[in-house]
Amino acid sequence: MKATGIVRRIDDLGRVVVPKEIRRTLRIREGDPLEIFTDREGEIILKKYSPIGELGQFAKQYADSLTQTTGHIIAITDKDQFIAVAGPTKKDLITKGISHDLEEVINERETVVAGRDEKSFVRIMNDDDSEFTYQVITPIISEGDAIGSVIILTKDAKTKFGELETKLAATAAAFLGRQMEQ
Repeated sequence: MKATGIVRRIDDLGRVVVPKEIRRTLRIREGDPLEIFTDREGEIILKKYSPIGELGQFAKQYADSLTQTTGHIIAITDKDQFIAVAGPTKKDLITKGISHDLEEVINERETVVAGRDEKSFVRIMNDDDSEFTYQVITPIISEGDAIGSVIILTKDAKTKFGELETKLAATAAAFLGRQMEQ
C-alpha cells in the first residue's frame, strides 16, 4: 500500500472525506459506489465498485466464444478498465484503464463502427492502441445505466466491420446487461 501523507478525521456521523487528488487519480466521482474491505491488520480498503466485474469469469468465457467464432479480438469493459479480453492482444489490454474517449462513448450510449482513418475512431485506452485498424463499440446497459462496453477489434488492414459485427456486439452487450439485472 502506498502512503499519501494525507490525514483526515472521521466526523460525528462516521464520515471521512476522500481527498480530491485521490478521487481524480482513481476516477471516483460523486455518486460512484465503493466497496469496503478490511484485512487482518485492521486496515480499511476502499475499492471502486464495478457491477460488471461480478461477471468477470462469465464475461471472459463469453469473449473467448466470440473470438473463436469470429476470429476477432473481443474486449469487455466496465467504465474504468478492461475486465475480459480474448484474442492475441489479451495481455496488452486486460486490467488496463480505458480512455476518456471510450468512457464518453459509454456514457453517451453510442455505438461506434469505425476504421482507424475515420474521424469517429475511438482510442480505447490511454496507452498506444494504434495497431487496431477497425472497431465496433457497443455500450452495455443494465437497469437503465450504461455500465460498460463490448468491443470488437481487428488488426487486419483488409478487414472492415459492418452490420454483422455491429449486431454481434449489440447482442453481446444486451445479453451481458440482462445478466447483470438477474
